[in-house]
Amino acid sequence: MSLSHRLPCLYPGCPLTFKSQHGRTYHIRNAHVNSNAQSELNLGPDLSESPPTGNLTQRPKQRHGRRIEHPYLTGLPCDANGNFLPPGTQPTPRANATPDDWSPFESEVQFLVADLLYRRVEMSASNIDTLMELWETSMGVFGASGPFRTHRHMHTVIDSASLGDAPWQCLVTGFSEDVSRNAPTWKQTAYEVWYRNPDEVVRLTLDNPDFSGQFDVCPYIELDVNDKRRWANVMSANIAWNHCDAIAVSHTDTHGAMYCPIILGSDKTTVSVATGHVEYHPMYLSIGNLHNSVRSAHRNAVIPIAFLAIPKGDRRYDDDPEFRKFKRQLFHASISAILQTLRLGMTSPVIRRCPDGHYRRVIYDLVAFIADYPEQVMLTGIVQGWCPKCAASPKDLNTASRPRTTALTDQLVQVLDSKTLWDRYGIDDDVIPFTADFPRADIHEMISPDLLHQIIKGAFKDHLVTWVCSYLTLANTESQGNAILDDIDRRIAAVPPFPGLRRFPHGRRFKQWTGDDSKALMKVYLPAIVGYVPDDMVMCISAFLDTCYIARRQDLDEDSLKKFDTSFSKYLQLRDIFHTTGVRPTGFSLPRQHVLTHYHSLIQDFGAPAGLCSSITESRHITAVKKPWRRSNHYKALGQMLRVNERLDKLSALRSDFVARGMMPAGHRPPAGTSFFHGNLDERQPTNSNQDESDDEDEGPVDDSVLGHVVLARSRMIDYLRDFQGLAAQINEPDLPILTQGFLADQLHLSGEIMPLITSKVSVFHSATATFFAPSDPSGIRGMRRERIRSTPSWRGQGPRHDCVFVTEDDEKPGVRGLNIGHYPCALLEWFTRVRLDQVTGMWIVRPDFIHAGNRRNKSVVHLDALLRAAHLIPVYGSERLPLEIDAIVSLDTFMAYYVNKYIDHHAHEIAF
Repeated sequence: MSLSHRLPCLYPGCPLTFKSQHGRTYHIRNAHVNSNAQSELNLGPDLSESPPTGNLTQRPKQRHGRRIEHPYLTGLPCDANGNFLPPGTQPTPRANATPDDWSPFESEVQFLVADLLYRRVEMSASNIDTLMELWETSMGVFGASGPFRTHRHMHTVIDSASLGDAPWQCLVTGFSEDVSRNAPTWKQTAYEVWYRNPDEVVRLTLDNPDFSGQFDVCPYIELDVNDKRRWANVMSANIAWNHCDAIAVSHTDTHGAMYCPIILGSDKTTVSVATGHVEYHPMYLSIGNLHNSVRSAHRNAVIPIAFLAIPKGDRRYDDDPEFRKFKRQLFHASISAILQTLRLGMTSPVIRRCPDGHYRRVIYDLVAFIADYPEQVMLTGIVQGWCPKCAASPKDLNTASRPRTTALTDQLVQVLDSKTLWDRYGIDDDVIPFTADFPRADIHEMISPDLLHQIIKGAFKDHLVTWVCSYLTLANTESQGNAILDDIDRRIAAVPPFPGLRRFPHGRRFKQWTGDDSKALMKVYLPAIVGYVPDDMVMCISAFLDTCYIARRQDLDEDSLKKFDTSFSKYLQLRDIFHTTGVRPTGFSLPRQHVLTHYHSLIQDFGAPAGLCSSITESRHITAVKKPWRRSNHYKALGQMLRVNERLDKLSALRSDFVARGMMPAGHRPPAGTSFFHGNLDERQPTNSNQDESDDEDEGPVDDSVLGHVVLARSRMIDYLRDFQGLAAQINEPDLPILTQGFLADQLHLSGEIMPLITSKVSVFHSATATFFAPSDPSGIRGMRRERIRSTPSWRGQGPRHDCVFVTEDDEKPGVRGLNIGHYPCALLEWFTRVRLDQVTGMWIVRPDFIHAGNRRNKSVVHLDALLRAAHLIPVYGSERLPLEIDAIVSLDTFMAYYVNKYIDHHAHEIAF
C-alpha cells in the first residue's frame, strides 16, 4: 500500500494513518480508548493491610483553579496589519498549499528518506551515494528511480527549502587600538563571530505550529482551588508580570500586545581534547512563551543563534589583566551587536504569527540568561568568588545580602575607585554588560537558577560526595578509609536495575563525570553510605536531596515552597556535621552553596528552575555542536557545522508544516500503534524467551496524547506451556491456577463458592510498558513518560530480573464484565510489607512478605490496570561489608529489608512519601 493511501484514524482530530485495519484498531484502543491515568500513592503506616485483589485503576489527579491574566499585555489576535480582530475570529490558514504538496520534495517518500538519512541516521555522504546507487539499480528493472541521485542532490533539495531558513552571518572584529608588529598575537588577530538574525529566529519560533497548545500569550497568576499560587512556566512568574507592568506604563501603544520574553544561554564546550582541544562557544535563544516541558523535551525550542569568538594567546598572557579585559569586552560587545535587531521590538510592537495561527502585536524583552558560574562571572562583571545575585561577601556567604542591580552598580562606579569596587563590592568596572544597550534589561536580574551546575554537579557531587569521602579518610586510617570507600562502591554497583538508571559497575571510580553521572549517583547514593557515616550526615544529605527534588519539579505551589524552605533549613542545620568533624574547618562560604539561599525568590521570579536549567543548553550542544563537528572533515569545521544546523532546522520546520497540514502524524516518535498491542493476545508475534528486548526500546519521553496506562509487550514468549496446570508446573508456581481463579472471580463479582473454569490458552510475557504523567522527569511535550517493567528468567545472560512495581487501589471502579477471559491481561506478583518510615534516610523500609512466617512468599494475581509504574528497591545493607558475590542481579533476593527509593526519579519522589 502506498503512503498516500493509508487508513486514517477514526478518532476526531487525530492525524495518524495506518497501513492496515489491524494497526488502526490497535492504535485507537491504545491511544484513545483507555481510562487509566496516574494518581498519587501514599505509602501509609498500615502494616496489616492485605494485598489488593479487587478492581484497580489509576485515575487522573484533578486540578481546578483559576488564572488571573495580565490586564494590559493580553496577547489579543490581530490581522497581518496589526488591527485587532473581533473575539472568536478564526486564524487565517497558514498556506495555500494542497495536501499533497511536499515541496521542495517531490513526494512523502523523498522527504522521509532525506529526514531519515540526514537527521536520524546521520549517514555519511559516501554511504548515501552507495545507497542511492543500489536503490537506482534495484528500481531500474521496473523503469523507476530512487528518491535521490547522490548526496549532493539530497543536500540541494534540503537547501532549497524556505521554511526554517535563518542564514548565518559573520561579524569580524578585533582589538580596537592601533597594533604594532611586536604586539601579542591576540591583539593582531581578527576574530570571527558567526550569528543568525535573532529577530528572524524568534519569528520562526513563534510561527512554528508544532508549539500550538504549549504556548502562553500573556503573563498570568495561577491559583489552585484554595487560592494558593502556583509557579511553573516563565509566564506564570513574577518577572514576566512585573516587566509587563512597566511596559504598559511607559508604552501605552503596547496594550493588547503579546509579551515575548527572550531567554538566552551560552556555554563553552569541547569537542575534541585529544586532537588539539577544539572548543566552541555557542549561544542559544528561546522564548518564555513556550512551556517548560517543550524546552526540556528539546523540540527545537532552543535555537543556536551564535558562535562567539574564543580569543587565545601565549601562556604568558593567561593572567595578563589587559588580555582578560579584552576577552570580557569582546564577549559583551559581540552579544550586544548580535541582539541589535531585537531592539526595535522592545519599545514598539512588531507583527508576528503565533503557533495557533493568529497574528499578534509582539513586544520583546530580555528576561533570562542560562549560564554556569564561570559564565555568570563573565556576564555580570563580578569578581570570581562573589555572588552574581547579591552583594554578600565571599568570606560570609551563609546568608543572602542586598540584591545586585545594574542601577546600584552604576552608582558605585560613579563614586568609588577600581580597587575599592573590586575588594569591597566584587565589581570589575572594566566590564560594561551588554544589557546596557537594551531597555529594561538588568544582567543581575536575568541570571536564572542553574540546577545542573549549582545543585547537581556543585552542591551534591563536588561538595557533599567529596566531603563524605574526606570524612571517611579523617575518621579512619588511610587503608580503612579506602576499604570503606571500596565497599560503598560495591554497594552502588549492587543496586538492582531500573529503567533508565545509569549503571555504576565499578562504583564512582571514573575520571570524567557528566551531569547525567551526577544525577544517577543522586538516585542511589544515600543507602550506600548508611552505617559508615554518622546518622546526622545521612540525614543532612537526605534533606539536601529533598530540597533538590522539590526544586526540580515542573511546577511548585506555595505548599511546595514551604516544603522547600523546611528541607533547606534542615539541611543547613545538619550541614554543620561536616564542620564539627573537621571536614570543612573553614565553613561553607562557597558560591554554589550560597546560591541555594536565593532559590525561593528565583522560583517566584522565573518559575520552575527545570525550565531554565543549563542541562537544556548542554543537551543542545550535542545536536548543534558535537554531532555536526563529528560530521565535518575537521578542517575549518565551523562552516560545515553551520550548514548542518541550517539543514536540520529546515527539516524540522518542514516536518512541523506537514504535520500542521495533516499530511504526517504528530510527534517525533513512531505512532504508538507501532509499539504496543491491545488486542487479542494470541495474535502477537511470538518470541523466544532467550531473546532480550532492547533496554531502551519504547522507553523515555512520549509525545502521544495518551493517559497513563500499563500494557503488555508486543510479543509473547513461545517457550511456555499454554495451559495453567502445565505452566504452573513449568515455572514452579503450584498456586498459580487457584490464584488466577480467585482473581477472575473477584473481577467478575462471583460468589466465594463459585470459581471460574479457565479453559482458554494462557500467554506469558516477560515485560510490560508503563506510560504515566511525569513532567519533572525527562518527558515529552505533554509531560508523558514511558518505562519498561521486566520479569524475565534471563536478563542479558546474567540471571533473572524481576522488577518491582507500585500498585494502586480504587474500589469505585465497577467490575469488568463481558470480556474474553482468555485475553485478560494480568500479572503474578510477590508482595512486600511496609515496615516503617526510616527517620535517617527519609525512605520507607519494606520487607518480603511471607505466608504464616514460613518460607513461602505471599503472592497474588492482579489486573494489569492495577500497576501504576515501576518501583525501585535498594537493599538495607547494614553495617557489614558486602560480599563480593552479591551483585545487581541477585540483590533483590538476598536481603531481609529494602528501602523504597523515592530518589529514583521525581515522579517517585512525589508519590512515595
